[in-house]
Amino acid sequence: MANPQIEKTFPRGERLCATEKDTRQAAQDLAACFGTHAVLSLEGPMGAGKTCFVKGLAEALGCDPREVSSPTFTLIHEYHGGRLPLVHMDLYRIESSAELAPLGFDDYLAGDGIVAIEWGGKFAEELPPHTLRLVFSIEGSGRLIQIQP
Repeated sequence: MANPQIEKTFPRGERLCATEKDTRQAAQDLAACFGTHAVLSLEGPMGAGKTCFVKGLAEALGCDPREVSSPTFTLIHEYHGGRLPLVHMDLYRIESSAELAPLGFDDYLAGDGIVAIEWGGKFAEELPPHTLRLVFSIEGSGRLIQIQP
């Protein structure tokens, strides 16, 4: 990690979240580190807190977190009205990189705002080099979020 703000938010490159509120707060703290654009790859098993994390991002950006839901079937949700747009993608059901172009994947990655991509690791080769990779895991009743290269 080269960003001192992110290092402060995620000491040793990780953060343990005991509750959903902690997970949302981790996202809010991280969102404060971003300028006008960031791409996040959210990786980990179902139920590990990825969508909860996106709710925290929405709140930090001034979007209504109650509107955030998993885009598993719609694939992409866009949230506007905050200081930056938030694009929330879910690539779980995508089977090949050829399916990304018709979704406007590259346009979203190049646009302003925060792009949070659940299951982004499935297509890591399609993500820009500046992508921040967050790996979620279930630790007892809590969640561990790790920043990985």
